Amino acid sequence: MTVTTTRAMATITQSRVPEPKRRGDQKPVAAAVTVIVLAIFALGPVAWMVFTALTEDQDIFSFPPSLDRAYTLDHFVNVLTDATLMRFMVNGLVVSAVTALFSLIIGFSAGYSFSKFRFLGRSPIMYLLLVAQMVPEVLLLLTLYTSFDALGLLNTYAALILSYTTFTLPLSVWMLKNTFDAVPDELIEAARIDGASEWRIMVTIILPVTRTPLIAVGLFAFIRAWNDLAFALTLVDTEFQTLPAGLSLTFLGEFQSSYGDMLAASAITSLPVVIIFLALQKHFVSGAMAGSVK
Repeated sequence: MTVTTTRAMATITQSRVPEPKRRGDQKPVAAAVTVIVLAIFALGPVAWMVFTALTEDQDIFSFPPSLDRAYTLDHFVNVLTDATLMRFMVNGLVVSAVTALFSLIIGFSAGYSFSKFRFLGRSPIMYLLLVAQMVPEVLLLLTLYTSFDALGLLNTYAALILSYTTFTLPLSVWMLKNTFDAVPDELIEAARIDGASEWRIMVTIILPVTRTPLIAVGLFAFIRAWNDLAFALTLVDTEFQTLPAGLSLTFLGEFQSSYGDMLAASAITSLPVVIIFLALQKHFVSGAMAGSVK
């Protein structure tokens, strides 16, 4: 009886003791809260930009902010019918696309050379590229301006394209070099034994297996050129300026500023980058990860 009673009491005691909460049960909640906070932090300014662009001028600076205000589409109509702003957009597309193309071509060739060939000065040049990535663009602005002035390249697309390519190449080369390191040397040696030239190997063998990192590098270079302000304000005049410079000069003045039109233009001109990124985000994320580690 004593043993039976003891076992019964132990069973009742164990049933009354609550099971400790598993740490795994708290992870989904913490992850959801983190995602929500980051989404508010990232998308809050975008929502406010669109919200303000749809507001009439007299209510833009109303305080406290409220949804009960007058709305209009005039700001978007003004931007879409402004030929000057459309020219800024075309300039930005041309400069950004060519910068991305140059970054891909040069970065692909340089990354392949650093990865698959051994030559004198290889390591110092690679680290020199890494150091070049650390130099702020403002420090080289005066040097680039005087150099382009001496070469007669000021107020041309070439000035912007060469400047942007200069600052996108170091990271592009390193990303692609690390990507090419993952390609087996045996595959390349087999192609060489079959008589394939280096250019044929790069085009028919390396290019197909590194498509995702190449897309990531091209998108990085495009966004870098699309968003630049300093070079577009300094190296070219109004005819060749891109959107960031064009928006600041068109809508921001000393005595008056058209914030409604400026925010509407900002919302419209951000669409190309958003569309491209959403279409290629899978390649961008995986390509960036593939190019960042060996």
